[in-house]
Order: sequence, then structure tokens, then C-alpha cells
Amino acid sequence: MLNQAVIVGRIVREPEVKKTESGRAVSNITLAVPREFKNPNGEYDTDFINCVLWKGVAESTASYCRKGDLVGVRGRIQTRNYELNNEKRQAVEVVAEKVTFLTGKHPDVEE
Repeated sequence: MLNQAVIVGRIVREPEVKKTESGRAVSNITLAVPREFKNPNGEYDTDFINCVLWKGVAESTASYCRKGDLVGVRGRIQTRNYELNNEKRQAVEVVAEKVTFLTGKHPDVEE
């Protein structure tokens, strides 16, 4: 079986690194990815895809990227369950294995 995703989009807000209780660096970014086709109104819709970055990938992305920058993310799709206000919810996100900086001159980063 295969679980691999490749996404190219623009970062929606400034990347920010946080530390877990065990001290691991983590960053959550959202990519705006325009669809390839027009909706019934003749406009292109945009999907907003949540991505989780760990360790060096998180730190490098936060150091080199800003809101609006174009990046490529290669990783895997994961789902997780959580509760909010006693209501069960499910999140779908991409866990990044590699981030390629497509705006400016920056190094590619792998986990």
C-alpha cells in the first residue's frame, strides 16, 4: 500500500515553530492550492491544506519562508481524532517529509 502526497501551494500565514513537551520542534502550516478547473461561476476555487512539519523541516521552513511563499511539500496523509467542546472531530493533514522552497533561493529540506 502507498500513502504519499505531493502538494504545491502558497503559505497562508507566517510559519511558527513550537516545541512539544519532549522538546521536538513542530510547525503547522496551511497551503493555499488553487484547483485546476473552474467552478460553475467560472472561477477557480482554492483548497486550504493543513501540513505538519517536524524537527529540522519545521525549523528551516520557519527560518526561510514567509506568508505567501510558494513551497512544495512531499509527505503522507494522516487522519487524527480529537474532541472540541465535547464534540468528536477528525482532522486530515499532510505530514511533511520534505519541503522544497520555490520562492527565492533557499535550500530544500528533508526530514
